[in-house]
Amino acid sequence: MRNPSRPPLSPEAAAVLNATGLSRRTLMRGLFAGGAFIATGGALAACGTKPAKKTEAEKAACTATDVSATEKKLNFSNWPLYVDVDEKDESKRPTLDAFTAKTGIAVTYNEDVNDNNEFFGKVRNQLQACQSIDRDIMVLTDWMASRVVGLGWVQQFDNTKTPNFTKNALATLRNRPWDKDMKFAAPWQSGLTGIAYNAKVTKEVRTIDELLTRADLKGKVAVLSEMRDTVGLILMSQGKDPGTVTDAEFDAALDKLKKAVDSGQIRKFTGNDYKEDLNKGDLAACIAWSGDVIQLSAENEDVKFVTPESGLMLWSDNILIPSTATHKGNVEQLIDYYYDPKVAAELAAYVNYICPVQGAQDEMQKLDPDLASNPLIFPDAATLAKTKSFKALTEEEDKKYSAKFEAISGA
Repeated sequence: MRNPSRPPLSPEAAAVLNATGLSRRTLMRGLFAGGAFIATGGALAACGTKPAKKTEAEKAACTATDVSATEKKLNFSNWPLYVDVDEKDESKRPTLDAFTAKTGIAVTYNEDVNDNNEFFGKVRNQLQACQSIDRDIMVLTDWMASRVVGLGWVQQFDNTKTPNFTKNALATLRNRPWDKDMKFAAPWQSGLTGIAYNAKVTKEVRTIDELLTRADLKGKVAVLSEMRDTVGLILMSQGKDPGTVTDAEFDAALDKLKKAVDSGQIRKFTGNDYKEDLNKGDLAACIAWSGDVIQLSAENEDVKFVTPESGLMLWSDNILIPSTATHKGNVEQLIDYYYDPKVAAELAAYVNYICPVQGAQDEMQKLDPDLASNPLIFPDAATLAKTKSFKALTEEEDKKYSAKFEAISGA
């Protein structure tokens, strides 16, 4: 059985978490505060004029020359704890090391994507001006990925160079509205947002309505401070699609949330720091992320994950190639490598989020049968059919929706 423990964060990542008081998943999802982008340590990282969408001619002019044929290297920006690490030697990353051995491509791996907005703030001026950010890969969550794709700041994949990706990407991650032809973004990992409860202190919680109104849960409920997850689940409980939400539907979902806050049903809004309280039983139930619950339930069998009757939120963090990257061909080799089911299974065994690769479950069976049968890493078709994603918001919509949400959450 795989050891569920994790090595410590890199000094850079630990500094971010300590300075902000936020958890990795909270940082991953990206937050707004008072309409301004949150940056590491609370500094504003994205001041200035609104970025302009590039024309087709500007995109072509800004696309860097690919020198992969002569330079066997690439520079990779990812989130903390998002690639496998050798438990005996934390300097080794087995799947990346094997990629280098196979291809001769040296990978400089950086755990420097600590927040979607903060990273956007660091690169926006350079990418807008067609200047290098010294990165060939940046990994961003769906909503931010759709924004940079829309701005014309990323390069298209050559799908003939990524046959594993085009063949093995999960059906639910294809034909996304902002990347219908799978040419701009390759999901690195995905996750589900649903309900978790502690069976030692409460009976099963099957619906969002129960979570927000059931009398025995009053004062023992937490919801996520990530607006898209919390409001998305409430929208689904009202029969609405978060992928096509209107202003009126969003406001109706917030009204439902506010009633639960005002009544004392909701104890607090959290990042994934809900884990400790749920584990101890101080929280009876909460909105939760699938990867967290896998790790909790490995230590406490009373912690359970539930698919709400109205469905789950599905999200992904995506590999993108900046327009100024000079090693596109090398990145395409890496994408294709990680969409090999065997490699994908090795990565999923470490990170515990949804593996985006068809065929990886069979390979996981050879590595760890328990993980292979875990529906939070390999959801079945019926579960995935119940998932929705929040629509891509414009900057103006994001600012407006986030301000309304924060007026209730107190973020």
